[in-house]
Amino acid sequence: MVDGRPVPPPGTWTVDPAHSSFEFVARHLMAKVRGRFATFTGEAEIAEAPGQSTVQIELETASVDTKEPTRDGHLRSADFFDVENYPTVTFRSTAIRPADEGVWKIDGDLTIRGVTRPVTFDLEFLGVGTDPWGNLKSGFSAATKVNREDWDLTWNAPLETGGFLLAKEVRLEVEVALFRK
Repeated sequence: MVDGRPVPPPGTWTVDPAHSSFEFVARHLMAKVRGRFATFTGEAEIAEAPGQSTVQIELETASVDTKEPTRDGHLRSADFFDVENYPTVTFRSTAIRPADEGVWKIDGDLTIRGVTRPVTFDLEFLGVGTDPWGNLKSGFSAATKVNREDWDLTWNAPLETGGFLLAKEVRLEVEVALFRK
């Protein structure tokens, strides 16, 4: 039990793409813009001791979608994700540990454009249960903030009124449903 909820049974669990999302939020001009990666894969190896579990995620950079085709094309270009040379963003966990009540921390290595940096997500376990078709499912939410320039995502444009078009800080938000393999 974790926070009064049953822990997923040990074993290999696979990300359910129909019930998962990998999104980012960044300030663009005076608004926050949300984007997502539409194509991804991932697995979690749930251990007997939850802190020994591991997670691997791979996002296809060409699948970036902000609901604005011109901006998406720019994000796919060498100014940002450079999808021709770097077709994926990856995350590999290095540690999972309890934090505050109801929250865990998941440390890992995030690789974007061939640059790997450590990040820590706040992780919330949402529970485990059987869906109406008899499939065992488990859910998690995770979020963190990163400085995009740490991954050489430095393109920007000055604004006539001062400041820049894009903020350096980007919030990463993950909603994941897993199914037992």
